[in-house]
Amino acid sequence: MRLSEFWLLINDVFGETYASTLAQDHALTALGSRTCVQALDDGIAPRDVWHALCDELDVPLDRRDGGDRRRVVPPRRR
Repeated sequence: MRLSEFWLLINDVFGETYASTLAQDHALTALGSRTCVQALDDGIAPRDVWHALCDELDVPLDRRDGGDRRRVVPPRRR
């Protein structure tokens, strides 16, 4: 997943206004209490940040593509 795809997804799933606030302010437990922005700045892969955010906020698997069934969201790393 590219960084630009991460931002498209977060905006599609959470809405542009909330997505921006969420990315900057919500500390993710799975990422060492870093926000999405901090984790991305620290070099964590966008897909790993995306899955950590979705897991923490209980986003159902069928919504993680932002409602676009043609969009391919890379699976979580094992």
